[in-house]
Amino acid sequence: MAEIIRMPRMSDTMEEGNIIGWLKSEGDAVEAGETLAEVETDKATMELDSYTDGVLLHIAVKEGTVPIDGVIAVIGQAGEDWKSALEAAGSDTPASAAAPAAEVQAPAAETAATVAAPVAPNADKRIKASPLAKTIAKESGIDISAISGTGDHGRIVKRDIEAALQGKATPAAAPQAKPAAEKTLLQAVMGNENQAAFEDKPVSQMRKVIARRLSESKFGAPHFYLNVEINMDKAIEMRKQVNAVAEVKISFNDFIIRATAAALRQHPVINASWLGDAIRYNKQVNIGVAVAIDEGLIVPVIKNADIKTLSQINTEVKELAGKARDRKLQPEEMQGNTFTISNLGMFGIETFTAIINPPDACIMAVGAIIEKPIVKDGNITIGNMMKISLSCDHRVVDGASGAQFLQTFKAILEDPIRLLV
Repeated sequence: MAEIIRMPRMSDTMEEGNIIGWLKSEGDAVEAGETLAEVETDKATMELDSYTDGVLLHIAVKEGTVPIDGVIAVIGQAGEDWKSALEAAGSDTPASAAAPAAEVQAPAAETAATVAAPVAPNADKRIKASPLAKTIAKESGIDISAISGTGDHGRIVKRDIEAALQGKATPAAAPQAKPAAEKTLLQAVMGNENQAAFEDKPVSQMRKVIARRLSESKFGAPHFYLNVEINMDKAIEMRKQVNAVAEVKISFNDFIIRATAAALRQHPVINASWLGDAIRYNKQVNIGVAVAIDEGLIVPVIKNADIKTLSQINTEVKELAGKARDRKLQPEEMQGNTFTISNLGMFGIETFTAIINPPDACIMAVGAIIEKPIVKDGNITIGNMMKISLSCDHRVVDGASGAQFLQTFKAILEDPIRLLV
């Protein structure tokens, strides 16, 4: 009997998925474990694998958003009546934000004919390629614009890149020559109505969820902020000593994560979450580390950071940050955070405040280490100072509790030998 393929929940916060391309066409044979399509979730672009063997009888939504459990395809035996299977499942094909109903409900024969029609990959002046294909092309040093796509509507997919690596790809048609003189923004401002002075881009699934969750956090959780300045002289000296003998070069961010974890172990009220009718005090110290990518912020999680060494933290942060930028993080690598750190010090930002990352009760904003005059033992000297801002959810954390946590955190970084005892 035909199997109805529905949109799975691919992350803990996912409410809908955005189908950005199919790697299989209607009529193709598929095996369990084969990738059917690429789906953009609120956190990453992921591959949707088949869980059954058979033939892809019907693609319900070619591109666009589909809610969790919405019908996206039917797999069964060749010639099987997929329409009866849909009716038996008690569900109609859902409408997609990007695919009109007439296209969604088109017969299989008509859809197959549409797929077979050749389409120039650059016909709409942008390269149609799956994120996976783009990643492989970038890593392999291939000019993706010189490849003809064999996917739906000329889309460049993984197999096209692999063919190019083997020297089998057909070069795309030479791009049309650009006009002799391109109109400038100044011309548009001065009254040239044919040249748009702005560009509208559709909001990605990730950006939608970032906007929704941070709005809920900012306006739903009563934020208050605590600030402290830390003398990093001893941390700088200790880092030099560690890196002189360690195989892994430790960063200041590694010290900050490890010191945060140690302070959270001493102040469990900060390592907490608001549940509405209860406050959860987490036994594990799992620190989310905000990583900036083109679509916004992704927060991979360092699990049990309080029992890991500086070198272990360094290796894990680098690995997770790399996966985040390549959109290859798995859901379990972005879940379970009990506290979050956002560090903009590498950009020269001295101080800022951050919005709490649910379900955490606090987030720490880390600024740059700045040389400045300070008073020490009654004398003016030069110190390496770093400003920290702690954003707290007042439903969980009181001012005194947050201040005590920052006192401990400051004491650890100003005398980092504490991390070794």
